[in-house]
Amino acid sequence: MASGKKSRILYIQKILTERTDENNPLSTNQIINILHEEYGISAHRTTIANDIEELKEFGLDVVTIHSTQSKYFVKNRLFNTAELKVLIDAVEASKVITTNKSNELVNKIQQLTSINQAAGLKRNNHNVNRVKPTNELIYSIINTINEAINTSKQIEFQYYEYTGLKKKILKNKGEVYRMSPYYMVWSGDFYYVLGYSDKHQKIVTFRVDRIAMCPKISNIESVALPDDFDIDEYTKSVFFMYDGEKVTVELRCDNSLMKYVIDRFGENVTTLAYDMYSFKVVVDVLASPTFFGWIFGFEGKIQILSPENVKEQYLKMISSQNNIRNI
Repeated sequence: MASGKKSRILYIQKILTERTDENNPLSTNQIINILHEEYGISAHRTTIANDIEELKEFGLDVVTIHSTQSKYFVKNRLFNTAELKVLIDAVEASKVITTNKSNELVNKIQQLTSINQAAGLKRNNHNVNRVKPTNELIYSIINTINEAINTSKQIEFQYYEYTGLKKKILKNKGEVYRMSPYYMVWSGDFYYVLGYSDKHQKIVTFRVDRIAMCPKISNIESVALPDDFDIDEYTKSVFFMYDGEKVTVELRCDNSLMKYVIDRFGENVTTLAYDMYSFKVVVDVLASPTFFGWIFGFEGKIQILSPENVKEQYLKMISSQNNIRNI
């Protein structure tokens, strides 16, 4: 059984925070009954009023509705319901956070408002075609990588991939990769770690949720990040982190596709009028299957103008796909 002013005022804060909002105030008698029935604490009407005044001085935004029997509710909180809804939607839709972790986070977010408002958040939350990862170590992996970045240390880890039978296996027979991590990158709803790879002798990226176990932070200092490295330019050209030859391309795009080009390359991308029906884009990309697949998805409304070797690669990819269909 709790007793004393200190415990009483803390329980009053808990009751007001968890159970009240502008549509659900509690009267003095209701607060007294909850204290007695649930926490074994006795209180008087004047005691409740005095304690709430102290909570106001402390910073809790309690509104008093004056009537024959005063009622109270917490008004402004750290997050309003609209902000909490956005947070919940982001957690539920995330391809980085597993289903179990998503449920845990949503429950914690709902505790940032009153019980009644939390119920409304839960009823309204829905995501279409949600795809979630299965790597439950994702939190530990991200924390370890961040620690390595902050301390300028290399990391060692194993990476996994899938066979044609959807079996998860360690890549390259369990090879241990060594990397100097520089950044955590969020792209296409996935986390990537970007850094210098000893094996590849260049800056590369790895999908964080495909790291097999929590990386080991070594005592070896990270290779210094090149002074001329531009993270924004790199991420724009990588296209969801698929590797390929970096090259400047010219694209002819139908006028209706400007919004898609800006979504992909940003508002600062170089565009020029080509004719009345199309415009030209000049941009650095990685000439990879992902880039070619992006172009192919617009069904001829984007054409590669130059360079010739990239045009040839694209045509060869289309030709090989047609051959597969004809088998």
